[in-house]
Amino acid sequence: MRSHGYEPIVFPSHVTEDIPDHRDVYEVPMYLALKKGLDVLQRTDHKDGIIISADTIVYLGDLKGEGSIMGKPSDREEGFAMLSALRNNTHYVITGVCLIDIETGIKRVSKEITKVRFCDYSDEELSDYLDTPESYDKAGGYAIQGTFGKYVSEYEGSYDNVIGFPWALIEKELLLL
Repeated sequence: MRSHGYEPIVFPSHVTEDIPDHRDVYEVPMYLALKKGLDVLQRTDHKDGIIISADTIVYLGDLKGEGSIMGKPSDREEGFAMLSALRNNTHYVITGVCLIDIETGIKRVSKEITKVRFCDYSDEELSDYLDTPESYDKAGGYAIQGTFGKYVSEYEGSYDNVIGFPWALIEKELLLL
């Protein structure tokens, strides 16, 4: 937001990022973004302004639900398994965004989907990456804007979405509030 001329006040949410059962894959980050936004709304003492919350997942599979959601790896072993599965493969990055007008209570929840393909990389390259802290707080275990970005062979959609903050979508939704 700062790169677009906004100075946000950051209020981290305190919700658990449990993935709800029986939801279409693209609904999961939308649900979590809404949950985060409502948590912040409940705890803020601001009388006006807009709350923007987001949640990003990495999904390996088809968008009809045949696949697996990858959150943040809990340890090196899980990070290795995630990034091994993504190697030389295509996956989707789905970010749910929630905007809440504090004064009116109007809520808008939407999503952005970006298709990402990784090239091949060795177990040694993967191990070297997992020696850095970058992998462990990112859905799917990687940051496209970081050192692992060199393994992205192509993507279709919003680069900002893969980072986790799809600015074009947020800007469009702000105009609709």
